[in-house]
Amino acid sequence: MAGHTGPVKRSVALISLGSAIAIAGAAAALVVRLALEERSDPARCSEPLVAIGPRCCAKGQGAKSDHCAGVPTQCGAGMHLAQAPEPGCAADERRIPYPGGRQKLFFADWEEQGETARELRSGAFELDWTEVTIERWRACVDAEMCRAVRETEPGRPVTGINAEEAARFCLFAGGRLPTGDEWLMAAAGASARRFPWGPTGLVCRRAVFGLVDGPCADGATGPELAGSRPDGASPEGALDLSGNVAEWTRERDGRHVARGGSFHSKAAAELKSWSAVDVRGGSPDVGFRCAYDAGPARR
Repeated sequence: MAGHTGPVKRSVALISLGSAIAIAGAAAALVVRLALEERSDPARCSEPLVAIGPRCCAKGQGAKSDHCAGVPTQCGAGMHLAQAPEPGCAADERRIPYPGGRQKLFFADWEEQGETARELRSGAFELDWTEVTIERWRACVDAEMCRAVRETEPGRPVTGINAEEAARFCLFAGGRLPTGDEWLMAAAGASARRFPWGPTGLVCRRAVFGLVDGPCADGATGPELAGSRPDGASPEGALDLSGNVAEWTRERDGRHVARGGSFHSKAAAELKSWSAVDVRGGSPDVGFRCAYDAGPARR
């Protein structure tokens, strides 16, 4: 028996080594899989909304083209069941307060892309936490202060509205269009955040973009429900400052520009907190939110 001790020991050693290699390989594979799962982009629609084509529709609804239809059985967080112009989920009406003041907005060299450092100035103000929805717009139509639009989903942002019409609605709502400085304070903050939620992480669950021909979906002809991307909230709680619809602001020189990018946008440059485009008249990817004075101007 003594003559067999060496080979048996070597066999045991080889088996042990093979087992260790197999275990190590399995562990490595598990680590890779978990890492990939951690890095993978979750579904763009937050619970309980459901992805149907390019849209995020409420449970109980179906979709035809990119229109969510039917009576919702459950709406997302911060939304309620609206009944007009047709049943659907719509964002609650809510305002976010900002202290205003003066702050410098600086850009890293690689982020400038034609932007220059500027000083933002504003009194204390409040800002709608989402874009103005069809439901809210309809109240202005009923009061004969705004014109009717074709869109009937109550929770979608109103679009195709020029800056003067947007300003008229805000007056009806007790506010006004935000200034460019106010909008930038909300979107970029004192630290000049690249995106409203932070410096990185432009993914489909945080902003409504790339819905026409990718990267988030294909076939969209209009925006998503306002407030459908809660993971893209700013630190103060504002939603959709990047993507969905670009938003009218009034600049210091009296011009109106549309800020923040839209569901059409594909490149990060179009969706940065300080992105802006000159638009003439209404556009299917431009909407707005209102600002409200909340205190005296800061000096």
